[in-house]
Amino acid sequence: MFFKKKSRIYYRVQTYGSPVLHKKAQPVKKVNNEIRELAASMLETMRRFDGIGLAGPQAGVNLRIVALGVPANTQNEGTPATLSPGEITLLPQMPMVIINPVITWRSDNMAVREEGCLSLPGIYGEVERPDMIKFTAETLNGETITADCGGLLARCLQHECDHLDGKLFIDRMTEENLGVIKPKLKRLKKRGRNQQFVRVLGGE
Repeated sequence: MFFKKKSRIYYRVQTYGSPVLHKKAQPVKKVNNEIRELAASMLETMRRFDGIGLAGPQAGVNLRIVALGVPANTQNEGTPATLSPGEITLLPQMPMVIINPVITWRSDNMAVREEGCLSLPGIYGEVERPDMIKFTAETLNGETITADCGGLLARCLQHECDHLDGKLFIDRMTEENLGVIKPKLKRLKKRGRNQQFVRVLGGE
């Protein structure tokens, strides 16, 4: 989200400790001009913070809406032959916004990868997730997307859908790995409390 102050634009993201990050988001009932404006704001905020995903709660909005900006040249997919159908279809469309996403299937095969989050700046940790998923969602144009996804796209979608359910990636870390970053979490929460749990970036 962004706001203007004295003709200058500021972009902001909710940080660890903000109540909105721990609530289950509500479905978007109708895509109207207000939702389209929110989508545009989320895309720009994601870009300004160099993110690849931003969920409604991170923007301070309790709605099931997600901005995605997964790069097409992800490191773990070498050639088009190794890409999932969803990656082949969706990566060229990035950045994009999806509405009311639902993960309908998760593979039994698991993969561990380090994750970070715009709402937990400077904090990273290894998270185990299914390496393939199937999801369905709506676009701003009212179209329905159903896709099988792997790679970074699958991980990003799971990460953002967790946000919509009030979960953070740290909630999926092992106790051992979580213990390593707990001091950082404590400092981040204390700092966030002094800043109303909002991370602000100045723009033009």
